[in-house]
Amino acid sequence: MNWGAATRTTIVCLLLVVLHYTLRPLLGWRAGIDFLLIALVVGAVRMRPGAAALFGFVLGMTADALALSAFGAGAFAMTIIGFSASWLKAVFFADNLALNAFFLFLGKWLFDVLFLIAERRLAGAELAMQVFVWSSLAAAVTALAGVVALALLRPLLETKS
Repeated sequence: MNWGAATRTTIVCLLLVVLHYTLRPLLGWRAGIDFLLIALVVGAVRMRPGAAALFGFVLGMTADALALSAFGAGAFAMTIIGFSASWLKAVFFADNLALNAFFLFLGKWLFDVLFLIAERRLAGAELAMQVFVWSSLAAAVTALAGVVALALLRPLLETKS
């Protein structure tokens, strides 16, 4: 990745992090949009797996700093998602919004599953309800918001020849 593409990706990721901490609290939804995960996937597909894992770790620690009850669970999950997204980019990621929506959905749902298991706060029927109902809804909302963000920010993310 050249310096121009890296700068544009950094700007987009910073914008998504700002949206996560400004717009998301205003919405107050139970199945909220995870702009941090969108930033992670957008950044990770443009990085090598090791750098993407580090980026995921930093974003996860940022999120965990505000949720001390499960400190480290977000960093663990985001590290795995970042590494996986970067590793799979060569095989699956294309400039197709439907495919990006699917991977944003899958990434958010997998993040929630990993986070809930690492957190060890829920068990049994509560865990199943959270994973299959609320996490699925949050993943769908995040995928939709991610597609809208990617469509709006496409001119900024395009590589210029």
